[in-house]
Amino acid sequence: MNRFDRITAILIQLQSRKIVKAQDLAERFEISLRTVYRDISSLAEAGVPISGEAGVGYSIMEGYRLPPVMFTKEEARTFITAEKLMEKFTDLSTQSQYQSAMYKVKAVLRTSEKSMVENLENHIEMRKDYKPFHKPNSNTLDVLLKSISEKKIAKINYYPLNASDPAERIIEPVGIYHENNYWYTIAYCHLRNDYRNFRSDRILQCELTERSFEHKHAPLKEFMSGTWESDNMRLVRIRVDKRVSRYVRDQRSYYGFVSEIQKADHIEMSFLSPSLEAFARWYMMIAPNATILEPETLKNIVKHLIEQISENLK
Repeated sequence: MNRFDRITAILIQLQSRKIVKAQDLAERFEISLRTVYRDISSLAEAGVPISGEAGVGYSIMEGYRLPPVMFTKEEARTFITAEKLMEKFTDLSTQSQYQSAMYKVKAVLRTSEKSMVENLENHIEMRKDYKPFHKPNSNTLDVLLKSISEKKIAKINYYPLNASDPAERIIEPVGIYHENNYWYTIAYCHLRNDYRNFRSDRILQCELTERSFEHKHAPLKEFMSGTWESDNMRLVRIRVDKRVSRYVRDQRSYYGFVSEIQKADHIEMSFLSPSLEAFARWYMMIAPNATILEPETLKNIVKHLIEQISENLK
């Protein structure tokens, strides 16, 4: 990237965020901090009202905007791919808002790019009947995101995996993430007085309240990489016969697979599971060729399931 294109890209990034750190710019454009300072100085000399504070970052005066930017063909192509993914993996409300934004994006494309985009739309499809992927109900993701951005408490009607009936929960969402074909939200639950993980397809209803958050929460990234994950997950270790291990490999990631140790005639697998009940039901499929090493609680759950099956066969 030449210097002119880089400086233009830096200006666009400054407009896209309230504050931008020099280190972030250096990492994105793979340049030194000294070069960042020089480019920022060039923008200021050109009349761009940039303010900077040591240890905080750079920001542009409120109200200043760069005129509409032309997109490259490469950038325009990614819009279509992203639009198709939005159709597949998000709720109806989020899809509708994204489509509205896309009309505005397409409006500033040059004629040649518009023709290319219109043609490309007919050559990308997402299979909507692919069962392993579960789309959240109605406007769940949209409400959760609004709750996070406005710091307003959300009320959900949730169906826990090991419960017979749904229950109302009052939550303060920290963030959402997609994993193993499901959307999840990590949120502070007022019922449990602790952070919990909620799977979006089990949220039967979600609505925003007028109550402000009562707690200050760390960024989602810290929850995903810090102590929260280990505190809310249970370590599971099982031993699986090698002759059947290949049948387990395709499914293990859905149940929190962490690592494995190869032995002479078997494999020891470790998992971090948020639900021993769910893990037990999966384990039953491989039980004749597997052994639970820990925890003892999992063994008891499996025994209870076997008793239930025995009763049903009488």
